[in-house]
Amino acid sequence: MTSQKVLIVLTSHDTLGDTGKETGFYLPEVTHPLDAFTKAGLTVDFVSPKGGKAPMVGVDLEDGLNKAFLEDLQQVARVENTLNPAQIDPAEYGAIFYAGGHGTMWDFPDNQELTGIAAAIYEAGGIVGAVCHGPAALVNLKLSDGEYLVANKTVAAFTNEEEAAVGLTDIVPFLLESKLIERGANFTKVPNFQAHVVASERLVTGQNPASAAGVGHKMVELLQNK
Repeated sequence: MTSQKVLIVLTSHDTLGDTGKETGFYLPEVTHPLDAFTKAGLTVDFVSPKGGKAPMVGVDLEDGLNKAFLEDLQQVARVENTLNPAQIDPAEYGAIFYAGGHGTMWDFPDNQELTGIAAAIYEAGGIVGAVCHGPAALVNLKLSDGEYLVANKTVAAFTNEEEAAVGLTDIVPFLLESKLIERGANFTKVPNFQAHVVASERLVTGQNPASAAGVGHKMVELLQNK
């Protein structure tokens, strides 16, 4: 397999609207895809909108991959010292993956540096992946022809029903499903919190945490078939 690097993007945003609650990136949505990437021999870097320490939620130690990640001090150091977008050369990466967590809804959509990196990777023949709230990164991502990346593509992301189920419909700045549809995406979904992964050309998206491993495996498959 050709040497390929994957860029994992984590949110820098740590407050859940004005609820006073913490948010950040959702750990299993990193550990499960990361497991798929590393088992395939891929090199991984971490970046976040602000660089430095990315806030973490979803720490379930019953999950073996989470536990192994948190016990690996080198891995923890990488999410506590993420790269800044200005340090990234898109030409080095065969794929970019946006991990979810509610924090993404605030700082992914309007980060022009990151959308520029993702567009460059995609237009060079690379793969863009995202899971759960990670597709918030796609809502303003335009390619060089001025079209939205998601336009006319089949996608999955955290659904309006799932947002209602977790009681955050009125807290998030927008509803991800609705916004992706508005951008021209063909939005697909399955019942709440069930695994659902969809690949459309070189865009791989997943609905929720249960879909994280599947997104990682699908991205690996696409990279290996390039």
